[in-house]
Amino acid sequence: MGAGPIEGRRDGEEEIARIEEGQGVGKTDPSSSWNLNRLCTSPEIVTLTQKLVAEAIGTYFIIFAGCGSVVVNNLNDGKVTFPGICVTWGLIVMVMIYSLGHISGAHFNPAVTITFAIFRRFPGKEVLPYMIAQFMGSILASGTLSLLFDVTPTAYFGTVPTGSDSQSLVAEIIISFLLMFVISGVATDNRAIGELAGIAVGMTIMLNVFVAGPVSGASMNPARSLGPAIVRHHYQGIWVYIVGPPIGTIAGGFAYNLIRFTDRPLREITKSSSFLRSISKNPDRS
Repeated sequence: MGAGPIEGRRDGEEEIARIEEGQGVGKTDPSSSWNLNRLCTSPEIVTLTQKLVAEAIGTYFIIFAGCGSVVVNNLNDGKVTFPGICVTWGLIVMVMIYSLGHISGAHFNPAVTITFAIFRRFPGKEVLPYMIAQFMGSILASGTLSLLFDVTPTAYFGTVPTGSDSQSLVAEIIISFLLMFVISGVATDNRAIGELAGIAVGMTIMLNVFVAGPVSGASMNPARSLGPAIVRHHYQGIWVYIVGPPIGTIAGGFAYNLIRFTDRPLREITKSSSFLRSISKNPDRS
């Protein structure tokens, strides 16, 4: 008698898993409570559309807050200050990760999405939709800032190399490497403390902006640079921010996967060692 609800729940969970993986809805018994209508309206189902909306919203607010701090600082005689801009970038990324990470994975960055797909941490068929959502979020945020503020050429909130393009390219590769290395450690390794992922990634962003901000603008994100460039029609050195971040993130992801010697959590490793110790203490009894 008690097996019915449990089996029904299992069937529902399997149906949800199929939809989340993009396999569609399987055949259901008309008498089953998990019919098409309930599956499509269940709050537990995270569809691709919901993920794309989350990516667009997250990217929008990251660009709105981060680039907004740049605009306000440039239009108000540096009142936000450079450290304030750095902290703003770190905080907004951290907030968006905790707000939307459980829905879309909180990529907000085409370079991160591509790297996850290369190392099979993300389905390849969703890469292009994610990238479109991220670029749309950036363009909309840049448009909003252009409507809110009288953005003069000196108050441009995009990224432009301050020195040579090659210098900025190297800077972008290095800081993007560090960003993806940290993301791989805290977000893809089940031995890490996942609850601290937002803090770790946010602080990495902040540190990178401190170091590379005066050199390249510390983009680390093609969407962050391309959105303002499209809205403001300012394409100086844009290739640096399209080429550099993906190279850095792919290298960072490769480096972490190179040193990741096991995917097993620590509790499984300790269980295995305990089991081996128990075997050594109890030899075969014939």
